[in-house]
Formats: sequence, C-alpha cells, structure tokens
Amino acid sequence: MNTLTRKIYSWVNDRVQLDNLVEFMGKKYVPLHRHSVWYYFGGVSLFLFIIQVVTGILLLLYYKSGEALAFESIQFIMSKVQFGWLIRSIHSWTANLFILSAMIHMFSVYFGKAYRKPREITWLTGMLMFFLALAFGFSGYLLPWNELAFFATKVGTDIAGIVPIVGKPIMQFLRSGDEVTGATLSRFFGFHVAVFPGIFTVLLGIHLILVQRQGMSEPLGLEDESVAERKKMPFFPNFMLRDLLLWLIVLNLLAILAVFFPWELGRKADPFAPAPAGIKPEWYFLFMFQTLKYIPGKLWFLDGEVFGIMLFGIAGLLWMLIPFWDRKSSRGEQTRFINYIGLFVIMYIMILTIIGWLA
Repeated sequence: MNTLTRKIYSWVNDRVQLDNLVEFMGKKYVPLHRHSVWYYFGGVSLFLFIIQVVTGILLLLYYKSGEALAFESIQFIMSKVQFGWLIRSIHSWTANLFILSAMIHMFSVYFGKAYRKPREITWLTGMLMFFLALAFGFSGYLLPWNELAFFATKVGTDIAGIVPIVGKPIMQFLRSGDEVTGATLSRFFGFHVAVFPGIFTVLLGIHLILVQRQGMSEPLGLEDESVAERKKMPFFPNFMLRDLLLWLIVLNLLAILAVFFPWELGRKADPFAPAPAGIKPEWYFLFMFQTLKYIPGKLWFLDGEVFGIMLFGIAGLLWMLIPFWDRKSSRGEQTRFINYIGLFVIMYIMILTIIGWLA
C-alpha cells in the first residue's frame, strides 16, 4: 500500500478495528468440489438485490404514486428523464433475474441438503426472503398503473379472496377496499418501497451473519472425508474475486437485456374497460395460475380454486419446514425420496410455466 492508503487504513483501523475483520475473512474457506459453482448464486442474488435498490431509488426520485399520476410519471421517466428508460428497464429485468437467481440458489441448497443442522435458521430466513421476493414482484407490477398490471392484480387478489374465512379480509386489506383502485396502488407502493424492503433487509442481515458464522455447507459425501483430504479455497480474496467477476458478467447481461429488449409501458389502466384477452401473471406465478385452470370447478365439497390454493399453501409450508421433517438427511443419510421431490417440483414448475406461456 502507498503512504496515503496506509494512513487512511490506519485511521479507520484505529476506530473500527479493521485488522480483526481482515483476520476473520482470511480464515474463511470455501469447499471445492464439482458442485462448487452453485455457491455463486447466493452472491448473484445479493448483487441483483443491490441493483434493485439502487435503480429503485433513482426511479423513486421521479415516480408519483396515485391513479392520476402513476402512469404519466413513468411516461415522463421513459421519455424525458435522461437514461430514465434504461434505469426502468434495468429495474424490471433485474426483478425477474433476481427471482430466477434466488430460485436457483434455493434449489441448490435443497439438493445439497444445506438446510440440515445447524443451518435450519439460515434456510428459514432464505425462504422468507424468497417469498418476499415474490411479494416484491407482485406489488411492483401494479406501480406503472398500466392495463396488464391492473387486471393481473385484480385476478391475483381475486384468487386470494376465495380462501375460506380469511380470504375476503385479506383481499380487502390488499386492495384497501373491495375493488382495485388508486387506494390499492398507494398501498402497493407503500409495501414495495417501505414495508417489504425493511423486512427483507433485516432478514438479509441475519442470513449473511449466519452464513459467515457457519460457513458454506459441504455435500454429504465430502463430510465423510478427513479434513486433510478436503479441497478448499480462501474466501478472501480468491472466492470474492471470482464472485465479483460473475457480478460483472451479470451486469453485462443486464445491460444487453435492458438496451435490446427494453421494458414496455403499454396502455394506461381503465377500470371500466374489459380485461384484455389472454391476461397472464408474471412467469414466476404462471405455473400456479396454469394449475388452477386445470382443477375442476368442484372437488368433493370444496371449490376447485380453493382446493388449489390450499394445496399450494400446504406445499409451500412443507417446503419451508423441510429441515424439521427431513430427519434422515440431518443425520447424514441422503435419501432419494427427497431428491425425487425436488426434481418433481422443478419439472412441474418448468412444464406448467412453458404451457402457460404458450397457451
């Protein structure tokens, strides 16, 4: 380090003890094996979330919530603000890639059995963040107040409203009334820029602390090897530099998507107009939407859609609580049954999403 850098480092170190942090990071190692590539998707998800925050703040400088101003403010951003169209496009593409990256990270943790003891809380905080990521997508979709977003939100909240007993109050709470109106837009705006980011940041802090304290999980087969036989890489600077390189690649991918496939705005929402034909939710909700279309109107004494929603709710809860019912894996025995469940879920999501997209 040159003299100036050394002086700055010394000044900061005297106040926050940077030496302790550097020493701690120098002792962190990342396991090396044929599945190590999946470790990077946690960092990619973090990077995409950071981009979401930065671009969201930039959009917030010009966005105006409200039935009369939301659509026009987005138009102004895209047509009048310098590089406004690019920032909005990056924000929209990042939202989709963030959910995709988080989904890949979730499945890699699942198949690696990284949810087993002592990482149960790490898995739970990760799953809660994943559900919040879906909530980010759902709430942010309405903010431009365009035609597709309006009717997609109406359909989505209608589905929530058919749940027995609690469905109607939940729907009214989400809509801030009985119908999707400007009050719904204001409520979703508050969720999207304040409530969800606040909760997500707390969960993210807990998640990162746990990952640093517990280290990265190793596949079950490696745990049978002696410590001397295991291959590993220093987290700092080796793994971190590779992580940063992947971040640059993702940033370039985002730039290409944003420039060559800019996010369209569409037409302003008209609550009195008929819903456009072929209305569909975002891709990450498409498999559920398509499933509900296949369920008969009545199943025994239950409405078909109620049965579907309850089924998805139970499945999501069981998935989140897997560290507590997959006891065999937590003792080090990798069961084929758990892997078959994961493969089935992936294939089901992919096939139903493709069918829904082409339908």
